[in-house]
Amino acid sequence: MTTTGQDSAAATTPGIPHRDAHDARAVADGGGLLRTLNELGLLDAADVHVTERLARLSGEVVDETARVGAALAVRAVRFGSTCLALSRVPELVGEDLAPAIPTPEELRVALADSVLVRGATTGPLRPLVLADSADGPLLYLRKYFRQEELIRSVLAARGLRRPDVDPTAVRAAVADVFGPSEPDELDLQRVAAQMAAVSWTLVVAGGPGTGKTYTVARILAVLDRLAGGGARIGLCAPTGRAAAQLQAAVSSDPAAPSSVRAVTVHSLLGWRPGSAPRHNRGNKLPYDVVVVDETSMLSMTAMSKLLDAVRADARVILVGDPHQLASVEAGAVLADLVEREIAEPPTPVVDGIIEPSVMARLPDRDRVDHGVVTLRRGHRFGGGIATVAAAINAGDADAVVAMVTDPAVTDVILEAVDDLDGVRADVEAWGLALDVAARDSEATAALDALDRHRVLCAHREGGWGVQGWSRRVVEWLAAMPGHHHLDADSTLLHPGRPLMVTANDRQNGIFNGDSGVVIGDETSAEVVFRRGEDIRRIHPTQLADVVSLYAMTIHRSQGSQFDGVTVVLPPEGSELLTRELLYTAITRARRHVRIIGSPEVLAAAVTRRVQRASGLRSPIRVADPGAT
Repeated sequence: MTTTGQDSAAATTPGIPHRDAHDARAVADGGGLLRTLNELGLLDAADVHVTERLARLSGEVVDETARVGAALAVRAVRFGSTCLALSRVPELVGEDLAPAIPTPEELRVALADSVLVRGATTGPLRPLVLADSADGPLLYLRKYFRQEELIRSVLAARGLRRPDVDPTAVRAAVADVFGPSEPDELDLQRVAAQMAAVSWTLVVAGGPGTGKTYTVARILAVLDRLAGGGARIGLCAPTGRAAAQLQAAVSSDPAAPSSVRAVTVHSLLGWRPGSAPRHNRGNKLPYDVVVVDETSMLSMTAMSKLLDAVRADARVILVGDPHQLASVEAGAVLADLVEREIAEPPTPVVDGIIEPSVMARLPDRDRVDHGVVTLRRGHRFGGGIATVAAAINAGDADAVVAMVTDPAVTDVILEAVDDLDGVRADVEAWGLALDVAARDSEATAALDALDRHRVLCAHREGGWGVQGWSRRVVEWLAAMPGHHHLDADSTLLHPGRPLMVTANDRQNGIFNGDSGVVIGDETSAEVVFRRGEDIRRIHPTQLADVVSLYAMTIHRSQGSQFDGVTVVLPPEGSELLTRELLYTAITRARRHVRIIGSPEVLAAAVTRRVQRASGLRSPIRVADPGAT
């Protein structure tokens, strides 16, 4: 490749708009290819500034091609990857920008010889790591390489051995918790409990309604019995809301130990912003069992901190749906662990733990042997929702479009953006039920009405985001006879107003993402929230961080369920338009889904996967021997 100047690069990339000079993401000064790629919108100012800083700190000359590779590695982390897959650079930047950047091979050669990778004579700084993998060369910022290497090494060491258990005691504990086994039934929840007894690390994966939390409660009951009733159990989840939901679900199962308390991952580790975790390699967590729910939302950084703090003789159980949206930070650890390449045969499962006839019929037998059990029987929804969700996961865009446009499929339908009568009817029925229950001070009925329907958007801003749709919903409700005068931005907490909490409030026991509704009248108003089978009641004056909830982002909806949802697809070309986004959205519904958009945009969403580069799915070899 011949490096072009600013003007010629722009001229050879038609259709790419220049970034406005007043854009905060624009580089204020400097030149060269990095400046050009910033103006073309591929790199943000932060990508360029970090790269230039690293080059200056190296104390030696860093050529332009290596700087481009470094900047793209910084960009990759910003987009959720833990590394940059060099072979995918042309795909990542698109056809229009590909002529403006070095080829993957040019990047590899320049980086391998760069002081940013091999180190400089002036000091020990080596900020980048270049590794070989089954997917080609991977370029890491060293921080993320070390985190990934820690996860890889800890899990490998834990997989080399199995807990010393008595098969008779395991069979007795499983039978006590699950009841007698049925000879002809393949019960994957029972298998998960059996594998938890004989594995130091277990992944319990599955879609919504497959019984993951029920399975966790039963696993804990089995392990507690094996420990003689004294197992020390740490329950955690990435967010306060997810932890509260986990606590409510486990507490409602009479078989589970009654003393367990779910907290956030950060609370479990004693990890406060700006400081190192209190529990770490030198101060291990005191638990015999550590369970992480909603692991799909856990970042690479958080997973590495957690595994570093777990004792070698403690069981780790990771639970979640690998097809859902991943962490907003770098990494997609759960999906990586579920889909990783199986290279080594596992340590054999203790004879007599799982019946031979069951082992012979297990789907993904190799993965079960390696401690990955995927629950498959959905209990929350079926019919068209389950079928469409499966087609989305398979990436079959033609099948998805055919199903949602088939009049025979009535529980998942596609509607045009200029035909919103069906959505309006759903919203008005939702608003009426909410208003009636709230005026009657019926907390349970009001919360049931709140979960009857939800508008889900990909974006927060804009006419087709939460902002625009909230105003549209308010206009529809305000036009109904006898309904309250509404304002999407109002802070008045009148009866029937749906609310979402935007910050953790431990004193009141509510968490970021919790949804509630105002009930009663002006003299006796209260805000009610559901917590498992219980209802939490809070006076409106005690709530500081809440917003109206007439629509919400799909990211915010993770972990929630509604009778029906309206899924507003983002415009074509949106970076959020992915298979994982669509799957997460439609699986929030129990009974009915309306998708607002065109067949073309829907097909584009099914076809496009979230591409998060990582070295966890297959073995890697570090190109520079001093990397670790």
